[in-house]
Amino acid sequence: MGRAIAAAFADDGARVAVLARGADALEDTVEDLRRRGSPDAVGLSVDLTDPAAITEVFAEIGGRWGAVNSLVNTVGPGDGYFEEMSDADWDAAFQLGLMAAVRCTKAALPWLRAAEWARVVNFAAHSIQRQNPRIVAYTASKAAVASVSKNLAKSLAKDGILVNTISPGTIVTASFTEALEPFLAADGLDASDPVDVMTWIENNFHQPADLGRAGIPDEIASITVYLASRRNGYVTGANVNVDGGSDFV
Repeated sequence: MGRAIAAAFADDGARVAVLARGADALEDTVEDLRRRGSPDAVGLSVDLTDPAAITEVFAEIGGRWGAVNSLVNTVGPGDGYFEEMSDADWDAAFQLGLMAAVRCTKAALPWLRAAEWARVVNFAAHSIQRQNPRIVAYTASKAAVASVSKNLAKSLAKDGILVNTISPGTIVTASFTEALEPFLAADGLDASDPVDVMTWIENNFHQPADLGRAGIPDEIASITVYLASRRNGYVTGANVNVDGGSDFV
C-alpha cells in the first residue's frame, strides 16, 4: 500500500521521500517514482523502531526540501492470538504499530509547520471496529493510532495542519498474496484475486465485504492522496473506512 501511495503522489508530480528498511526495494521504488513524474524522489533506509534514526532522517528531508507538506504513516506490526503474545510481542507491536507513527509525526512537525499547508494521514485498520482474535496486538496498536490522530487533529488545527486516519479493510497486496497463497490454494482459490480473497475471508472469518471482493492498493492510494493533499481543505479528525462496505458503525 505504501508503494502505491508513493506512486500516486509521483503521478501528481509531487516530490516524494520513501522510508523503509530494505535498500533494494527502496531503489526499485525510487526508480519507478522518478519515471512517473517525481524526478527528485528519494528513498531513505531507516529502522522505524529507532527514535534517533527517525529524527535523523527527517532532519535530512527537511534540510533537503525546507518543508514537508504531507506525511503518511502506513507501517504496521505482525499478528497473533492473545494467548500466544508475550510482553515482548506486545511491546514490539506497539513500537511499530503506534510509536513509529508518533515518532515520525513528531520529527516531521517542524517541517510541516514550515510549509504553506500541511496534512498528516495515519493508517489504522478496519479491525479496530470489527475485531479479529488473530490480530489482537496489531488491532490494539491501530486503535491507539486512531485515538492519537484525532487528538492531533484537534491540537494542530490552530496551525492549519489537518490530521486524518485511514482504516483499510482486506487489501490484496503482494505481501498479502505471498503470505496467504498456500492457504487459499488449499481451498482452490487464488490469493491474488480480490473476489477469491473475500470468499476465503468470509468462509474462514465470517467478515464479508458488501461489494463482494477485497480491495486493491490503488484504491487505498487514491483516498490517501486526497486526504494528504491541498485538495483536502476541510476534512480533519476523521477515520475513513476503505473496506468495501465491511463496517458502517
